[in-house]
Amino acid sequence: MSSESFPTRGRNGARVERNFFPPKATIKCIGDRLFRSQAARDMGCLLDVDPEVESWACQPLQLKVRDQIHVPDFLVTYLTTRMCLLDACEAGGDFAISEAAASMGYSHRFVTREEREGGWRLRNARDLLRYGNYRCPLGDRIRVIAALDEVGSFSVAEGLGLFREISPMAGLASLVLQRILTVDLDEELINPDTVVRRGER
Repeated sequence: MSSESFPTRGRNGARVERNFFPPKATIKCIGDRLFRSQAARDMGCLLDVDPEVESWACQPLQLKVRDQIHVPDFLVTYLTTRMCLLDACEAGGDFAISEAAASMGYSHRFVTREEREGGWRLRNARDLLRYGNYRCPLGDRIRVIAALDEVGSFSVAEGLGLFREISPMAGLASLVLQRILTVDLDEELINPDTVVRRGER
């Protein structure tokens, strides 16, 4: 793995300044939304659609790396209660950061650009999170769930006609982000023929 430098600060280092990188909404983020780069924001998008992730926090702590301070991008808590520090990087990272995390009792790994951007998942996550601040009204939610209980699945195009109280795409996306509905984020870009099913009960 190649080595990549990360922004670090002196002994009195502080968090990276607040920056805005789209999309704005988050689903599982706890605390302030602080991203040092678009790469980190993209990683947050992937965490929000990862069914194994319970929650994630931005720039959660400081690691002493040699004579400098490194602030990891994320602390992720999984449904298994396992916790892991993550850093978004281009192609690799400094192993000393992982060693510093281990000395504090945390596992740590770097997530490369290839991992983040490979396949369709990131693009689909970004598209869904454009609607992350919407909440599907009860009437539409019941109508959609009842239809799926009856037919098992339907296409995105078929499902949009069930929404009456909210913009159809916003309603569908919000239910997917809440895992009330599921779609395949890896097969292709979400499109009219994408199959929609009920989420895990």
